This record gives sequence, structure tokens and C-alpha cells, in this order.
Amino acid sequence: MLVSQLMIGGIMATQLGDHGQVSKTCALVLIFLIAVYVAGFAWSWGPLGWLVPSEVFPLEVRSAGQSITVAVNFLMTTAVAQLFLATLCRMRAGIFFFFAAWLVAMTAFVYLLLPETKGLPIEQVRRLWAQHWFWRRFVDTASNGEQAKLDC
Repeated sequence: MLVSQLMIGGIMATQLGDHGQVSKTCALVLIFLIAVYVAGFAWSWGPLGWLVPSEVFPLEVRSAGQSITVAVNFLMTTAVAQLFLATLCRMRAGIFFFFAAWLVAMTAFVYLLLPETKGLPIEQVRRLWAQHWFWRRFVDTASNGEQAKLDC
């Protein structure tokens, strides 16, 4: 995904020109790279907005957390879709470098701040958050085994 975003931005920056036109071959390459990006998103980041909340929210608040996550996902998707053309006209090729930078930021966030829950029962996820180097300061685990609560 990152490579396709950078290639799209690079091609548009070098080939777009003042009139906003590219050759037919260049346009076909851009369409192919956009398809690669969309396929990469559908295979990687796209499902995470649905999958991760179902694994990380405690059972007591999972429905509410999932609902809020889905609402924010829809809101942000709508905002990006509505603002993309205006932003493309203003930033031109820079919009693709902007989104490439967000891909790097999101990857760093997941790598550093999202613990792996593979093979972990849902009941133990709270303990995982309590042991994480960053999130443990926000998770209060009761000493007598009672249900812990999040301090926000």
C-alpha cells in the first residue's frame, strides 16, 4: 500500500503538468496502482476497524465500543470521500504523500501500541492491556480479582 501511494504521488508529481493531464499509458499505470492500493487496504487495514474492537473491548462494553467504533469509521470514511477531490485539486500529488505518511504513522501505532491478541481468550485481554508498557497506566486491575475498570 505504501509503495503504491508513493508511486502514485511520484508519477503524478512528475507527469501531471500544469494542465492536469497525463498520457494514456500513465493513466493506466495510475489506475493499476490505485487498484493495488485498494486491494491492499481490503486485505490489511480495511477489516481492522471491525476486528480489533471485537477483541480488545471488555465484554461489558463491547457492544457500545463496537457501535462507537463503527460510527467513527463511517464518519471518517464519509469525510475522506467528501473532501478528497477538493484536497486533490489543492494538494495535487501531495495528497498521496499525505496518505502515505498516515500509513507509516498507523503502522508505527499498531507495532508499538496494539498488543497481539492471537490465541488469547477474551477474558484475558484486560490482563494483556494491564501488562502493556504504555497502556498499563490506564488500566486499574482490582487486587481481589474483581472486574478492573479503565481510567480515562
